Amino acid sequence: MPELKGFKYCDRLKACKLPTLHYRRLRGDMIETFKIVSGKYDSCAAPILTGLHSSVTRGHDLRLEKFRSRYDLRKYFFTNRVVNNWNSLPSHVVHADSVNSFKSRLDNFWKSQDVLYDYHAEIHGTGSRSETSLKFSL
Repeated sequence: MPELKGFKYCDRLKACKLPTLHYRRLRGDMIETFKIVSGKYDSCAAPILTGLHSSVTRGHDLRLEKFRSRYDLRKYFFTNRVVNNWNSLPSHVVHADSVNSFKSRLDNFWKSQDVLYDYHAEIHGTGSRSETSLKFSL
């Protein structure tokens, strides 16, 4: 598209209505987490995501437990990096009936996020509410 040549990268993404790679990775992680939590994968092949069993009533009932990592070795593993984003989703998004329903609810919930077109931004509202009961893991 030659008419977008002088635009900044973020502006070109907005003009083409294309999300950033960072957003697509986050969205893909959430879709995979939904498939694992809802039992779409074989339990022998899927990563183990531990549910949070606490008396805290905030959030949805499918919250995941975040394990504390002492080293960077496990810090960026899938099972550790998805927990804050997953736990920050509202109940109506997490309790979708199908994968396509989850995708549309997630897109609708995240439509006003800055990370959609700005690759420097992060998802808002992913505070560490799940870090109240941290466990050590190697």
